Amino acid sequence: MPNAYFVIFELLMLVLLALCARHAWAAGGASRVWQLLAGVGFGLLLEWATIQQLHAYSYGKFVMMLGGEVPVAIGIGWGVIIYSVRLFVDGVELPGWSKPVLAGLLGLNIDLAMDAVAIRLGFWDWGRGLGYEYFGVPYPNFWAWFWVVFSFCVGLRWLAAGDGWSARWLGPVGAIVVGVVGVLGTNWLITGPVPDTIQPQVVWGTLLAALFLVRILRPRLHQTEAHPVVFWVPFAIHIFYLAAGLLSGAFADAPFLLLVSLVMLALALWLHRPTLHRMMEREGYA
Repeated sequence: MPNAYFVIFELLMLVLLALCARHAWAAGGASRVWQLLAGVGFGLLLEWATIQQLHAYSYGKFVMMLGGEVPVAIGIGWGVIIYSVRLFVDGVELPGWSKPVLAGLLGLNIDLAMDAVAIRLGFWDWGRGLGYEYFGVPYPNFWAWFWVVFSFCVGLRWLAAGDGWSARWLGPVGAIVVGVVGVLGTNWLITGPVPDTIQPQVVWGTLLAALFLVRILRPRLHQTEAHPVVFWVPFAIHIFYLAAGLLSGAFADAPFLLLVSLVMLALALWLHRPTLHRMMEREGYA
């Protein structure tokens, strides 16, 4: 039977999905909710496809599993993360073509604090031991995280823009296809043609190049007011893994991981400070 951390995580993902769905319905009705659900479906499909392609990791036993291999909560997690980062980048002054790059980097802000704690809770297992590369997490995982978020966001920007029927209802389906092809293609690239000896340099070089690109474009945060769900999704996930890491003793053998988690939480709070400030103003705290 799943332990308490598994169950709390699954409930948290359902709550975040409900918050995102409420916002989606208010912002754009059924077609906007469909985009959110397409993100969830994409998350489930990419996890199943990646497991079949690489056989690099396996999940623990959650309450809700798809085919006995993929936890439904993981698919929901992908869906709500992608939904929230898309809302975030929509409020940032940047060229449209570069917004999926920023979205991918925002996803990494979550995963750098999440993945190493999750394997210590038994959520999934890379089979490499807890001392391998990044606290037990292979470096190509972070490459994959970037391309997962980037690929689906590109698909939606290409195919789901506009008010026509095909854009609203077929666009998200096309985005799933674009996303899965993008993820499987970049998985193949980093595990095939790229030699193991230079994998870390390719992974971190690519991610640093993406960060440099966004930085030189000088983004201006939230020129329009962002909905609180943009803040609550990353904040709730950060707090869950920070609390679970402290309570479970997961940080005991890797105290530097605790520092990373705190830094990623602080970075998330800094990035979302306009939204947080407006939320505090409404409550009379600012």
